[in-house]
Amino acid sequence: MNRRSVLAGLGITGLASLSGCLGLVGLDEHESSPAGVTAAAREETGYEQTAIEPLTVDREVGPTNEAVTVTNYMTSHEKAVDMGPLGRKRGAVFNVLTTPQVSILGRELNPIEEMSTQQLVKLVRQNYDGIGNIEHQADTDVTVLDQSTTQSRFTADAEFSGQDVSVNIHITEAVEANEDLLVTIGVYPEYVQRLEESNIMSLTAAVTTDVDENPSSTGSDSAASDTENITDSTSIDELDNATSVNGTANVSIKAESGDDLLG
Repeated sequence: MNRRSVLAGLGITGLASLSGCLGLVGLDEHESSPAGVTAAAREETGYEQTAIEPLTVDREVGPTNEAVTVTNYMTSHEKAVDMGPLGRKRGAVFNVLTTPQVSILGRELNPIEEMSTQQLVKLVRQNYDGIGNIEHQADTDVTVLDQSTTQSRFTADAEFSGQDVSVNIHITEAVEANEDLLVTIGVYPEYVQRLEESNIMSLTAAVTTDVDENPSSTGSDSAASDTENITDSTSIDELDNATSVNGTANVSIKAESGDDLLG
């Protein structure tokens, strides 16, 4: 999948109305801090933290074409699962996105603060080529950083190594993370829902602003052992009744072959 700059541009939209004075009030540059998941939760669920990626965009806004720079961060976690005919691939992902709060006179200008999960999943769709047939399935209340928020599950069609894959997307509405706003995005193939849905819930509850900058490989798949016996691996053979799923949203789900589910 080809990724566009939609997610990188979060935080800029609300600044356009203030163009011409952003530099004077210190609003021309914004950067969030990365967040992640506790090491204990990664170990328990078999997910490996694979990247902390800055998503930076420079744009000119408003009639005065004032330059604005916003840097968001995406922390990616991956897990190898059985992808059927494709074999064992890193097809399950959990991403933590942070974007800076941008406020003036008590007014929050970053639109992500008020976005519903339906609006957020549309952003994800716009950010990647090859995602379609997104349908809302269910909502649940979750706690992220001691704040109650909504997590929604969507089904969707995605593409992996040139083949169509039905996936589930779990996405949360934004919560505050110190001076930033934070959203979580979990994606996995539909047929491993019985195992991975609970893992996504555990990872969501374990989100932390104390991100590991250089974590050791503690996930279910730390490169060389992709096809070996891996603890907490997900296999189709372990599922009695493979259900049909959909749902997609991801940022950088890289497989061993270099393919991305949604990246």
